[in-house]
Amino acid sequence: MSGAALIWCPFGNETNAGEVAAVLVEERLVACANIIPSITSVFRWQGKVQRESEAGVLFKTTGKLLEDAVERLTELHPYETPAILGWHADHAPTAVLEWLEQQTWSKSADGQ
Repeated sequence: MSGAALIWCPFGNETNAGEVAAVLVEERLVACANIIPSITSVFRWQGKVQRESEAGVLFKTTGKLLEDAVERLTELHPYETPAILGWHADHAPTAVLEWLEQQTWSKSADGQ
């Protein structure tokens, strides 16, 4: 599927978030990562309700690369079960779509 896509994922800290974001941008699986340095997450884990300070990241990519980017993010993430959510964006300006294509690998150009 073409167009824009987004991926949301929390990390234990801003350092880990930045390191993983840099790898995904370097590998051209995402065009950009917006790191939100301090979020509070409340969740149930191993039967207990927990509250943790985390860093959230919103990754921007193309619809064609969404699955590959999520798979690579899963490999790189330090959590045992990272909460990675990816979705196709319904709308984006043409200039943004062109920028995403320019900054990421085009599967069609690579013959994939």
